Amino acid sequence: MLRFLNRCSRGRGAWLLLAFTALALELTALYFQHVMLLKPCVLCIYQRSALWGVFAAGIVGAIAPSSLLRYPAIALWIYSSYEGIRLAWKHTDILLNPSPFTTCDFFVSFPSWLPLDKWLPAIFNATGDCSERQWSFLSMEMPQWLLGIFAAYLLIAVLVLIAQPFRSKRRDLFSR
Repeated sequence: MLRFLNRCSRGRGAWLLLAFTALALELTALYFQHVMLLKPCVLCIYQRSALWGVFAAGIVGAIAPSSLLRYPAIALWIYSSYEGIRLAWKHTDILLNPSPFTTCDFFVSFPSWLPLDKWLPAIFNATGDCSERQWSFLSMEMPQWLLGIFAAYLLIAVLVLIAQPFRSKRRDLFSR
């Protein structure tokens, strides 16, 4: 399995699949926001940012997958997945254990050198409340689904990182 993951990480298709899944989740979030009129909270926006990090990792990895550029892509993938888990866990805790003392911020706070909420307010502007339950599917809230998605991303990313030293066996038709 590790040889297979190594071989996949050296090909462009797996990286594009990673980018495609993150983009599909982002488009789903925008559908929820602009078509279903659900109001994203601050933690939702931060989780979207983590998904954009996974998307960026997929694009960086797809640029030159057989070069050393895949290592920064794997690092970005692991970091974004970990941050996504951390944020989704916090959001799930706020939803499942409501308390007046545990709330999220009122406004998103991006760094001054990257004010995404000012540049793209239709995507990164938070208008909802973190403790409000707006959507559920199969009795799970959206942050719970994202917790599972980010955990899957992180698990696969760590396995891909572990697989890097394992070279695929060279298959020769005439050597036995």
